[in-house]
Amino acid sequence: MIIQRVVLHSRPGINGVPVAENFCMEEATLSDKIDEGQVKVRTLYLSVDPYMRCRMNEDAGSDYLQAWKLSEVIDGGGIGCVEESKDVRFTPGDFVTSFNWPWQTKAILEGKQLNKIDPHLVDGHISYFLGAAGLTGLTSLLGIREKGHVSPGSNQTMVVSGAAGACGSVAGPVRHFLRNTNFNTVLSFCFQQMNSNSHIILCGQISQYNKDMQYPPPLPPEVEEIRKSRNITRERFLVLNYMEKYSASTLQLCQWIKEGKLKVKETVVEGLENIGAAFVSMMSGGNIGKQIVLVSK
Repeated sequence: MIIQRVVLHSRPGINGVPVAENFCMEEATLSDKIDEGQVKVRTLYLSVDPYMRCRMNEDAGSDYLQAWKLSEVIDGGGIGCVEESKDVRFTPGDFVTSFNWPWQTKAILEGKQLNKIDPHLVDGHISYFLGAAGLTGLTSLLGIREKGHVSPGSNQTMVVSGAAGACGSVAGPVRHFLRNTNFNTVLSFCFQQMNSNSHIILCGQISQYNKDMQYPPPLPPEVEEIRKSRNITRERFLVLNYMEKYSASTLQLCQWIKEGKLKVKETVVEGLENIGAAFVSMMSGGNIGKQIVLVSK
């Protein structure tokens, strides 16, 4: 079977800006046979995310991410439909998702790396499982719940530095649901406006991903002095450290979506051939909410 796939054609360089030409679509052959434990799937949606910029380098700079290899197929978050299965947990017609979905029109995957998803939980909008009902939403919900230091009944205000993006567009409403907290949408904010004993949750900094620097990047001396004098915490958050809370938290997000409380924002680009351009657009702020690529219907 002939399929289409996208490979990493070139690297932008540690301090370079990615371009669509870093990606290349090509034809490949997919076996007609699958082994025990495997599942053949047709790709429906693929996710493009800021963390992928790190994977374009020779060294991803992280112990939980692997760098993509030149001339090999790229992978990331994806959703598809089962066409054939030799895993007892899946049957043809099931919708499944994986964090390591290859960027190709069809694929043969190990069943153990797939999770079944229920379209009814999101009123049929299965792409939401890559965004507000997926790792993006979990990052917002768990980041605020675990690192937000929410105090019931207090007069707290949350500021989101990237509130138009995938996580930021979910974070504001989530914080309101949790404690009816004031929410401000801004593109940037100043330490001088922060109260004593306030908190900063660090979860990705897309503006820094095209630069060779440590994460989190060091603060300017005068800003660091303000942080220390006001006892402002600055903590990293990684959603992968809270996997035991995924199931219950996903159901909570889906409930808010079905109730109409959580308004989901997506920017959808059609066609696998446009995924490189979609990634570049997302990295430069061209998306509102989650950037999704529709591969097939």
